[in-house]
Amino acid sequence: MKVILNKDVENLGSFGDIIEVKDGYARNFLIPRKIVMPLTKGNLKILEEEKKRENAKKDKDRKIAQELAQKLEKVSITAQVTVGEEDRVFGSVTPQTISNLLKEKGFDIDKKKILLDEPIKALGIYTVKLKLHPEVEGKIKVWVVKE
Repeated sequence: MKVILNKDVENLGSFGDIIEVKDGYARNFLIPRKIVMPLTKGNLKILEEEKKRENAKKDKDRKIAQELAQKLEKVSITAQVTVGEEDRVFGSVTPQTISNLLKEKGFDIDKKKILLDEPIKALGIYTVKLKLHPEVEGKIKVWVVKE
């Protein structure tokens, strides 16, 4: 039976793919769970409309992320840390810390979108990457200074 995938499914395909599966698997498992719909002319038209809406939504999200990235390029935040002898930092500056500092500036960025290879453990100026969208990355400057 030929069917159209309604969403991405591991080992089967991605949204909008036309695949062939056994009749029982489609009727008893995939169709009741609304994972697929039977391949018909009407369903193909529905699929095309959904793809257009999905692409428009992705374009809008990408454009918003690009605008946010441009705004963030101009932003620099200051993380004040306590230091000991020879300017050794107690603790570190983590993505959570950066996220909280950005919230104070009015930018609501999730800590999972902040890309740090490892926490910052020294004083200085750092450029931190942000993954705002699968296709858009932004950068901010983080100043780590003494308290």
